[in-house]
Amino acid sequence: MKYVIGVDLGTSAVKILLVNQNGEVCREVSKSYPLIIEKSGYSEQNPEEWVEKTTEGLAELLEQFDGDANEIEGISFSGQMHGLVLLDENHQVLRNAILWNDTRTTKQCEEIYSVVGKERLLEVTKNPALEGFTLPKILWVKENEPQLFERARTFLLPKDYLRYRITKKIQMEYSDAAGTLLLNVAERQWSHEILDAFGLSPEFCPPLVESHEFVGTVTAGFAEATGLTEGTKVFAGGADNACGAIGSGILSEGKSLCSIGTSGVVLSYEERNDLDFAGKVHYFNHGEENAYYTMGVTLAAGYSLSWFKDTFAKEEAFDQFLAGVDEVSAGSNGLLFTPYIVGERTPHANSAIRGSFIGIDASHERKHFARAVLEGITFSLNESIEIFRSSGKTIDSIISIGGGAKNETWLQMQADIFNAKIEKLASEQGPGMGAAMLAAYGCGWFPSLKDCAKAFIQVSKTYEPIPENVEQYKKLFLIYQDVYTQTKTLNDQLREFRR
Repeated sequence: MKYVIGVDLGTSAVKILLVNQNGEVCREVSKSYPLIIEKSGYSEQNPEEWVEKTTEGLAELLEQFDGDANEIEGISFSGQMHGLVLLDENHQVLRNAILWNDTRTTKQCEEIYSVVGKERLLEVTKNPALEGFTLPKILWVKENEPQLFERARTFLLPKDYLRYRITKKIQMEYSDAAGTLLLNVAERQWSHEILDAFGLSPEFCPPLVESHEFVGTVTAGFAEATGLTEGTKVFAGGADNACGAIGSGILSEGKSLCSIGTSGVVLSYEERNDLDFAGKVHYFNHGEENAYYTMGVTLAAGYSLSWFKDTFAKEEAFDQFLAGVDEVSAGSNGLLFTPYIVGERTPHANSAIRGSFIGIDASHERKHFARAVLEGITFSLNESIEIFRSSGKTIDSIISIGGGAKNETWLQMQADIFNAKIEKLASEQGPGMGAAMLAAYGCGWFPSLKDCAKAFIQVSKTYEPIPENVEQYKKLFLIYQDVYTQTKTLNDQLREFRR
C-alpha cells in the first residue's frame, strides 16, 4: 500500500494526516502552538514554532506507522492565509510572522486605496484592501520598522515557509499568492503595477508554482528528524480555503461549500477569471490548475454559538445546550439574532457593527434564543449565497462541513434558508485532506484532482429544503437584512461606551 501525508498548518495547531490510496485516514496527529498578542489588534507567531511542532508531529506519526517509510510517497500542505514571514538575504526570519487576524493595518489599507485606487485594485487583485491581507502588513513593517525592512529580501506565507524548511527551496503557489494583494489573479502573475506603486522589487516576490507541483524532496536533516525518507516527494500545497474546497470535492462549476468553524465561509467554484463581484466577496485562484473560487465570510459564525453557550451555559455540552431547538418552528417565534459580535465581513466589511437580538418576547425560552442564534448565523452566510446568485450563478447543491454539519436541525435549517440541497460528507477532514489529495494527484495516483475526489470523498446524507420553511425564511431574511441598516447608527453611537 502507498501513502501520502497532508499537513494543515492552522492558526492554533498543525494537523497531520496519513492517507492511503483509498482515501482512508490511517493516522492523525495534532500539535498546538501559541499566538503572540503584544497589544490589542496584534496577532503574531514565531515561525520556528511551526517547524518544531510539524517535525514533532511527523516523528510521532512515523513512530505509530507500522509500514515502511518508503511507502510514504509524498507530502503536501494546507496553511493559514495572508500571514507575513519576512526573510533576509540568507533566508533567515527577520521578525515574528504577522497573521491573518492581525488588524493593525487600517492606515496602510487606506494608503493602498489612495495610491492604487479602489476600482483599479479590484481589477488587478480581485479583492478589496482588508487588514488581514499581506500587502498592508508589508507596508506596516516598511513604515514602522524601516531598518529591519531594509534587510528584507523576500517574503513567504506560513505554509510556504514551512515547506522551505523541509526542502530548502523558496516558492509560493497561486492560491496563497492570491491573498497577498500583489498578484494579478486573472493573469496569474505578480503585478508589477502594484509592486512599483509601493517601491517593491519583483525579486521581493518568490517564484510562483502550481499547488500540485513537485517542488523538491525532503532534506537529509529533516528526514533524520522525522523518520521520513530523503526521497519523499514534496508538493507545493494550497491556502486553507482552497484545500478545504479540494477536500470537500468543490472542483466543478455549480459546486459550493458551506464551512462553519469559528468564522463561516461560503465558497463557490469558478471556471472564469473575469466575473465582477465589485469586491463584495473574495475572488481567489483555486488549488486546481486554471480554476478560481469566490468566497464570502461571516466573522463570528461558530464563534457566535460558542459565545452564547459559554455566556449562558458554560458547563453544558453542545448537544445538551441545543436540545429542544428542533421543537421550535422556523423563525424562532419572531426572535432574530445578527451575529455581528466581532464586526462583519461579507457583505458589509464593517468592524464597528455589533450583534443584536430583535423581537424578544416574554414567551421566549432559552431554546428560542439558541435557535435564533443558529438562524442568524445561517442568514449571514446566506448573504454570500445571494451575492453569488445575483451574479447569475446557480447554487442548488451545497456541501456542509465544520460545526454546522454536526447537528441535524442545523443542516435542515441550512437547506431551508439557502433553498438548496445540503450534503453531509461521510468522512470530513477539511483542508488536511485537500493537502493529501494534492500530494496523491502530484504522485500520479489519479489523472486529475476530480478523479481523486471521486475516489476519496463520499456523501453520507442529503437534506432537501422544506417548501413552507423556505417561504417563511425568505420573509425573515428580508427583515434580517434590514437589522444591519437600522442598527448601524446606534452601534456607531455605542462605540464610545465599549471598554
